[in-house]
Amino acid sequence: MTKKTQNQTYGNGQNGATPASKRPTYPLMDSDTGDLTAASGRAISSVNLDAAAAGEVAADDLQVSAATLRAQAEVAAQAGYRELAQNLQRAAELTAVPNEELLRMYELMRPGRSSFAELTEMAEKLESQYDAPITAGFVREAAEVYQNRNLLRRA
Repeated sequence: MTKKTQNQTYGNGQNGATPASKRPTYPLMDSDTGDLTAASGRAISSVNLDAAAAGEVAADDLQVSAATLRAQAEVAAQAGYRELAQNLQRAAELTAVPNEELLRMYELMRPGRSSFAELTEMAEKLESQYDAPITAGFVREAAEVYQNRNLLRRA
């Protein structure tokens, strides 16, 4: 794990941790101050059965947003579930990656499917193109492990 990954905050992703007065609690809906949204930008509180019955809910209203995943990560970190918090942070980062690209990356991460250079290139792309430094660190770490355990693609 990189130093940048270890120091990552679980707050709003801006410039530090979320102030105590605005920290989310479990369940998220109970502490929602109106800033939890679906991927569409729609307030989560407005995505309900009545809206669905009225035909007012679109597919992207049912997809989680990066901000909501970061709020869930903060709750997990506060409860002492560091690994879960890191998984949720990576998930938040990956919301910026198009599904087709994400599936291609998933295929490359399978043992024996890629070279060290391909995994390193994927990490660079995650960091530079998608602003996903935590996930990029995870991929770099996987590349090292794959190399050490002979799990890279054989020529």
